[in-house]
Amino acid sequence: MGRLSGRIAIVTGAGRGLGRAHALALAAEGAAVVVNDIGADLQGKGADLTPAREVVREIDAAGGKAVISGHDVGDWADARSMVELAIAHFGDLHILVNNAGILRDRTLANMDEQEWDAVIRVHLKGHAAATRHAMAYWRSQFKKGLSVSASIIHTSSLAGLVGSFGQANYAAAKLGVIGLSRVAALEGATYGVRSNAVSPSARTRIETSLKVPPENEFDVFDPANVSPLIVWLSAKECTATGQVFQAYGDRVEVMAHTTIATDLRAGGRWTFETLDRGLAGKMGPAPSLSNFVDGLG
Repeated sequence: MGRLSGRIAIVTGAGRGLGRAHALALAAEGAAVVVNDIGADLQGKGADLTPAREVVREIDAAGGKAVISGHDVGDWADARSMVELAIAHFGDLHILVNNAGILRDRTLANMDEQEWDAVIRVHLKGHAAATRHAMAYWRSQFKKGLSVSASIIHTSSLAGLVGSFGQANYAAAKLGVIGLSRVAALEGATYGVRSNAVSPSARTRIETSLKVPPENEFDVFDPANVSPLIVWLSAKECTATGQVFQAYGDRVEVMAHTTIATDLRAGGRWTFETLDRGLAGKMGPAPSLSNFVDGLG
């Protein structure tokens, strides 16, 4: 009997990397898991259900419960069918881990419309579509007088928090995910639904610069290091909601909500000259991913 015994989860993009690690961790704690992955390449092209089947096979072999989903989370109707699959196959739904993602890196001056749309579709619309249909199900359960204790976990990124060169589409989507999560937390509170966002630093197909360490050395960027936080956020007794977490290695940081750094008042309408004087020396440095990571470390 694990900590998630009796709970049913959907994990999107669960065929590889972080999604795979999350699906295995949830199953190991007793959750029944819908393993969703269309098996596209890193740019979102093609389809191959083999990785998702392997994860289902691994869960089954360990004595867990899992079913494959080849639904396209960026398609509104497919996202609904994925939620319906969980309910039809396992009888309920308690956990939604939005994780699926692709990359189409390009500087803004070179990015075309399709490259922008493809990334926004999978990351932001893919999070929103699955969340919308899961939320509708939980609302219907609540209105029937049933007790709901559900958790949505969204996947954000440092790219969304501070920006990342050549990733305007990805960064915009990942910051949008944080906004989506906070709205879901506000709207879901009435129905017994919590929503949080996790920004992981892990070695995946998307992040290939993080190398495997020498043997017998702790692998800081193993995707499985992030999964215990996913399990904790999925637990019925967990109360966290509306939060943003950064997770990697042996570290978990709770990110501060947006705060006012400087509050200037003109006593009337601002002019160019009063703004020039008032804001002099009052602004922080431009966002820098390297500076942010240095601060975390």
